[in-house]
Amino acid sequence: MKRLAVLISNKGTGTNLQAIIDGVETGKINGQIVTVISDTKDALGLKRAKKYKLLIKIVSKKEDLLLTLKKLNPDYICLAGWKQIILDEVIDAFPNRILNTHPGLIPDALDGVVKNPDGTNALWNKGKMTEKAIQNFLDNKATYAGCTNHFLSHEFDFGVSLGRCFEKIQPNDTVESLYRRLKVKENRLYVEVLERLCNE
Repeated sequence: MKRLAVLISNKGTGTNLQAIIDGVETGKINGQIVTVISDTKDALGLKRAKKYKLLIKIVSKKEDLLLTLKKLNPDYICLAGWKQIILDEVIDAFPNRILNTHPGLIPDALDGVVKNPDGTNALWNKGKMTEKAIQNFLDNKATYAGCTNHFLSHEFDFGVSLGRCFEKIQPNDTVESLYRRLKVKENRLYVEVLERLCNE
């Protein structure tokens, strides 16, 4: 059984955390959540963590994260709305063990391109946070929005892709309506990726 640490913040709503909790509870994910770490005490996800009696840690300074993680020794670290910069020392200590969902389609190579289901070029949205990334899909009149679950690497918004999902953009979509639909697929993707990793 794999040990999972889920990292949240007050920037997220806790839906990825809930998806992971549900995946563990139903036995889809062969793992246990050993801790939920937040950088603030007002993260919405903490209510979910308390409901399931999960160990909560507050790590307000990014310099303290490595020590906290080393004590807990997780097999995988799941970023779920985490807003702090992850320092290189943490990536070095947990290579190919830190999962992140990026609101864009990360290619397999730095000079690569992901294709949408209709064959058009997908947008990477490198360097863009959630709302700006979703807005970028709309501004560029993309046919699909999408996200990538990937291992964190030293290269910003890049790393080994573990899975991608796509959502067809509708003519009257807003950031809110598009992200609402994409979020459902994003949550499902996180569980599918962890199911695969934890059952290997």
